[in-house]
Amino acid sequence: MNTEYKKLLPGSHIEYFDTRAAVDAIKPNAYATLPYTSRVLAENLVRKCEPEKLQDSLVQIIERKRDLDFPWYPARVVCHDILGQTALVDLAGLRDAIAEKGGDPAKVNPVVPTQLIVDHSLAVEHAGYEKDAFEKNRAIEERRNEDRFHFINWTKKAFKNVDVIPPGNGIMHQINLERMSPVIQLRDNVAFPDTLVGTDSHTPMVDALGVIAVGVGGLEAENVMLGRPSYMRLPDIVGVELTGKPQAGITSTDIVLALTEFLRNERVVSTYLEFFGEGASHLTLGDRATISNMTPEYGATAAMFYIDQQTIDYLRLTGRDDKQVELVEAYAKETGLWADDLTTAEYERVLTFDLSSVVRNIAGPSNPHARVSTTDLAAKGISGVVENEGDKMPDGAVIIAAITSCTNTSNPRNMIAAGLLARNANEKGLLRKPWVKTSLAPGSKAVTLYLEEANLLPELEQLGFGVVAYACTSCNGMSGALDPNIEKEIKARKLYSTAVLSGNRNFDGRIHPHADQAFLASPPLVVAYAIAGTIRFDIEKDVLGTDENGQAITLKDIWPTDEEIDNVIKQAVRPEQFKQVYEPMFDLSVSYGDEISPLYDWRPQSTYIRRPPYWEGALAAERTLSGMRPLAVLGDNITTDHLSPSNAIMADSAAGEYLAKMGLPEEDFNSYATHRGDHLTAQRATFANPKLLNEMVTQNGNIVQGSFARVEPEGNVTRMWEAIETYMERRQPLIIIAGADYGQGSSRDWAAKGVRLAGVEVIVAEGFERIHRTNLIGMGCLPLEFKSGTNRKTLSIDGTETFDVKGIPAPGATLTLVINRKNGEVTEVPVTCRLDTADEVSVYDAGGILQRFANDFLATETS
Repeated sequence: MNTEYKKLLPGSHIEYFDTRAAVDAIKPNAYATLPYTSRVLAENLVRKCEPEKLQDSLVQIIERKRDLDFPWYPARVVCHDILGQTALVDLAGLRDAIAEKGGDPAKVNPVVPTQLIVDHSLAVEHAGYEKDAFEKNRAIEERRNEDRFHFINWTKKAFKNVDVIPPGNGIMHQINLERMSPVIQLRDNVAFPDTLVGTDSHTPMVDALGVIAVGVGGLEAENVMLGRPSYMRLPDIVGVELTGKPQAGITSTDIVLALTEFLRNERVVSTYLEFFGEGASHLTLGDRATISNMTPEYGATAAMFYIDQQTIDYLRLTGRDDKQVELVEAYAKETGLWADDLTTAEYERVLTFDLSSVVRNIAGPSNPHARVSTTDLAAKGISGVVENEGDKMPDGAVIIAAITSCTNTSNPRNMIAAGLLARNANEKGLLRKPWVKTSLAPGSKAVTLYLEEANLLPELEQLGFGVVAYACTSCNGMSGALDPNIEKEIKARKLYSTAVLSGNRNFDGRIHPHADQAFLASPPLVVAYAIAGTIRFDIEKDVLGTDENGQAITLKDIWPTDEEIDNVIKQAVRPEQFKQVYEPMFDLSVSYGDEISPLYDWRPQSTYIRRPPYWEGALAAERTLSGMRPLAVLGDNITTDHLSPSNAIMADSAAGEYLAKMGLPEEDFNSYATHRGDHLTAQRATFANPKLLNEMVTQNGNIVQGSFARVEPEGNVTRMWEAIETYMERRQPLIIIAGADYGQGSSRDWAAKGVRLAGVEVIVAEGFERIHRTNLIGMGCLPLEFKSGTNRKTLSIDGTETFDVKGIPAPGATLTLVINRKNGEVTEVPVTCRLDTADEVSVYDAGGILQRFANDFLATETS
């Protein structure tokens, strides 16, 4: 098999591995039929796989087989500060464990280049209509997160192979798209495709560049950081042919919301999608990035676009080095990764989506795939004019209107459109409603530069959309406090209140505790809803206000034309802006001094950073898989927000009460997300979502909404945390029973860590979202799946039972779930073991990823 280097460019020293030759040596002309994803995975194998495994692994790809695990070695790991910091806290704790067992802690370092961007820590306490909002919010961020930032700054010197982008610079996915991804890597004069895992479910955003980027939990990222391959089986690769051209006035947000609904209905969960066709050529790279960003919202693992002229144009627009751009084009064309070279690619399934069918859309009120056209809001019962009493807030009031999230701020067309709509609204004298908290949080400082160049930032500021942050804010539940008078009125009048944001997540309870529900919309629509002030409003037809002549103004009167948007982009968006932002940001030289201890000096009173407990408590005990009591019995679509919310901590919550005892003032409680480096705070977030529906807790035959549990065998209903404490004191092994699509949403470790530390040994569900399932395994928790036709309802599970699991966990094995009912009856049910690979079994057997690494590391040290 030919796996030799070949010269890439005549006269250059750059070489590459000839994957085409290696594949075609096994089956002639097979390479031409491979999808884009398969070609990149094959290159990774040819370059990195152990020689004795190479042929069998390539056969899996060539023959579309899925009966053998093969290794994947991502080129880098990208983290935001919440999961990235948590991962590094885990590694710091691992160093302690290694040192205590006689190993050298300084040898525990990421092997794979790791980039950490501090972007999830800022709350919008000061809105976009306040003077110096950005500076004020940053000052609060620094004060609240001093413990966390102290630890992160230590990691820069204590760990090798870690780069840190400090707070106030942007969102990891947008920075990754605009700068960090080279598309084609060049190391030691060898060129190869950039690939990565990231500790956020929206990591696939750079799939738009033709880069395989997969969102993983921090635990899986730690596995890759430490040099272990990510084992996989050939994914289901689905072709999505895009036809037609978007209608005038349609944004990439409208397109992605329609696609999200379409793809959810087509059941693409865990697949790798590849978008191609004439329609794809009509989409700018910014449009493509919006589509790829929302990969987890339609349940896929990746959403790939081919490399083509749009890719090259975007790399030049964002100020990439000319030689790097030449390398990308030359490598893609030489190795069959250029769009023109993929016309013969064959897919096992092809879906077709007509871009010309897309209308103006929003999504909500609770799920990103719940698309509704703006013209259909009234028919859905969401819209409808409500009489407004003077200056009083209407029912359905929009209390938050946020232009936020890399989903949309990474696309210049969206941002320019918002600016132009604001300008047109200002010219006609329209105003933001006084109860709407508005904000602009771009994912990159380059956005501010081109909005200023176009003279559109002042227009947005006039309507209250001043820059409050360069961070993931409202989309991550960091909307900040409301005006106390607004909050008081919502409570006193029991108003239904909403948020409208240009983000990717709108799960109940996520955006703000006082926003009953939330809607996703394009940036210009967010501005329009800030003017309307209520979701019960036909945004297409109803009157937004009147001009100086008393003429009624509707949305069509202020919506900018596509030609105007394109002309402004040509004049105002330039490579120099991206260079101005990113060249100083990526001057990351670090002096590694001897004064830095390889062991972190843990602060005992910290509520942010605490030595992890993964060698004690529930995790130190042997799993029995017997006598387990249910902590919760849950329905379908349980999200990681239900399992471990990320939003602001309320004073009356278990975490709030703990922080108060630790001496924190309520104004500095911060969010659940920021405290995930301290297990004592983070454990109290387990099932703390106020929208939780635990079927074990009922009243008059109805499920009680809230963070509640029922302690058995007594049958006492308590707050969830008190139930967990009770079971921990009893050392009672626990189980969770759930419905379909368990673990949707963000790739947060604590959705798995929290339940495992509570003593949960097994989750039995009708189905699992991919990232959460791997996180459960990374914590040593066993995921089991009901067979088709069987679920908690057919089995009449009410939470009074105890459960056992019989059988040896193995990939795809059928195990037996034994249900011991209160009346003495015993039911045995076959369930599928969702340890899907031999490596997952190895991790589970060790008790989790950290334990697996520690065992292997110490075995190597002493051998």
